[in-house]
Amino acid sequence: MSVLVDANTRLLVQGIGTEGANHMRRSIAYGTNVVAAIHPRRGGEEQDGVPIFTTAGEAVRTTGANVSIIFVPAAGAADAILEAADAGIPLIVCITEGIPVLDMVKVKAGLRGSKTVLIGPNCPGVITPGAKARVGIMPGDVFLPGEVGVVSRSGTLVYEVVAQLTDEGIGQSTCIGVGGDPIIGTRQVEAIRMLNEDPGTRAIVMVGEIGGSAEQEAAEYIKQQVKKPVVAFIAGATAPPGRRMGHAGAIISGEDGKAENKKAALRAAGAYVSDSPAEIGATMKRVLTERGLL
Repeated sequence: MSVLVDANTRLLVQGIGTEGANHMRRSIAYGTNVVAAIHPRRGGEEQDGVPIFTTAGEAVRTTGANVSIIFVPAAGAADAILEAADAGIPLIVCITEGIPVLDMVKVKAGLRGSKTVLIGPNCPGVITPGAKARVGIMPGDVFLPGEVGVVSRSGTLVYEVVAQLTDEGIGQSTCIGVGGDPIIGTRQVEAIRMLNEDPGTRAIVMVGEIGGSAEQEAAEYIKQQVKKPVVAFIAGATAPPGRRMGHAGAIISGEDGKAENKKAALRAAGAYVSDSPAEIGATMKRVLTERGLL
């Protein structure tokens, strides 16, 4: 089982420039069903056997695309998100970073009440190893099909966590990089809810960061609703207040934003908190073994 992407994914690539084309090829090589691409001046052409359209609406009507990945530059990315939503695409994954905050405010308002799910922006995407569904920029060779879901604000740490799990022989159900910007579509708590409700996911890894209160929201949900084991790590513990670390949203601007407060909330919720990123895989193996799940 999985969430968000699976064997039924029909992927549309919005922004078939250099990066879009490169990652489209990697997704195709991984086994993902890429059915269409978008370029405003190349409609009617093909890229690596994939038909190119000028609008998302035309691509959806012609190919039945049901997932979009956005590589459009920051200045036009918000419009690309809204165009995909207007075309009726139920899942949009936005890789683009540096989208102006005001543009994302407009996107959030435009998606309010919509059935469209937005992952990102400024995220590594979503991958379901068992279904060979790669919608993002994650290196597919480190993933192993299995039953541990991963949710992360950090893209790089997704790869690190997954590599550790794979080395321990622990496969993954679906891995979701929610993105590190101040305004994103799907929050950590919502991604954890999806994995909690997925019968094919038996445990969850959550990677958080300093800044904001997303981890505290997730901790409250974990405390109230999650019976599956959760291993958590908070990046940025040594960052000084007022100094942004990596992502636009990773800045301590209040008590909730501090790493120690996030860790305390997660421990109080029953999560197993790893203090080192190097120990996440080993911690999950120990927890699964103790619970008789491995």
